[in-house]
Amino acid sequence: MEQELCVREAGRLDRFLATQLGVATNQALRCIKAGCVQVNAKVCNKGGLKLKVGDLVVFTPPKAAELPVCAPLDFEVIYEDADLLVLNKPPYLVVHPARGVYELTLMEHLQAKGYTLSSLSGELRCGIVHRLDKDTSGAIVIAKTNHAHAHLAAQLKSKEMGRYYLAILSTPLNAPIKVECHLGRHPKNRLKMTNLDALRQEINGGKWSKSAFMPLITNAKGQQLIAIKLYSGRTHQIRAHLESLNRHIVGDPLYGQANSYNGRILLHAYLLYCTHPSTGQSLFFKAQILPDMLEYLQNNFQEVSWDGFLQERRIFDLFGADF
Repeated sequence: MEQELCVREAGRLDRFLATQLGVATNQALRCIKAGCVQVNAKVCNKGGLKLKVGDLVVFTPPKAAELPVCAPLDFEVIYEDADLLVLNKPPYLVVHPARGVYELTLMEHLQAKGYTLSSLSGELRCGIVHRLDKDTSGAIVIAKTNHAHAHLAAQLKSKEMGRYYLAILSTPLNAPIKVECHLGRHPKNRLKMTNLDALRQEINGGKWSKSAFMPLITNAKGQQLIAIKLYSGRTHQIRAHLESLNRHIVGDPLYGQANSYNGRILLHAYLLYCTHPSTGQSLFFKAQILPDMLEYLQNNFQEVSWDGFLQERRIFDLFGADF
């Protein structure tokens, strides 16, 4: 459905659209470049266009992509209603199509199953409000409508949506710690992200990021289960922040030691909370630890009841108001 937006303050088109839709500027720019925006009855594909007071901007959401043909993929649906879908994403699954991605993605599997997804982020990111790395498992929220997408994206930006992760480290942390820095591409390995502040480099292109890390239990080999609270959601944020502390997640060949574990990275998006985009109700979700990570915990740590040890209220309380 078209949206007519009247300009009441001069400024750039991409920033105006992002503010009106409640999405990130880069998402608004993708819509502009896709020809979804008219300014004073003329299609405009330049995000830097200077708007004047009184200009009329018309936004038409992009059409969803054609449904792909693919084999069915089973995944746990934690919650579903007309606005949103919360899944326990399995590992080894890319969230959305991108350059260099040749396998079918979570987005395409959802489309093949007949789910209606938002189109606000364009045809390559239908329904995708936030991402998880390919080998990371756990809770991910999917928007079914553009209304829900805009509200959830705004909650991410304002920190009203919260996310807590679990990870197993190869070397333990000595105490709870926060990391706050600008993240950007590593100057010597473009596949990695790094702390630009520590390199004393220009932060142009770097993005502010913040995480808190809480030790939970350490085994006889010095491996440690930790909980992580995200304050931002940058690419490889948890892995890059840990590397800045000289710590690494078991099974991470990019930031840690190759062949340290014959499996995927042991990182799981465990808890997620948000406000329902239509009802305003507070929602809390837990994504159960998947069998491969649970088996590793049971075989390498002494804790008897993991359900009790990892109860969601306990995780929230461990971080407390200071976190």
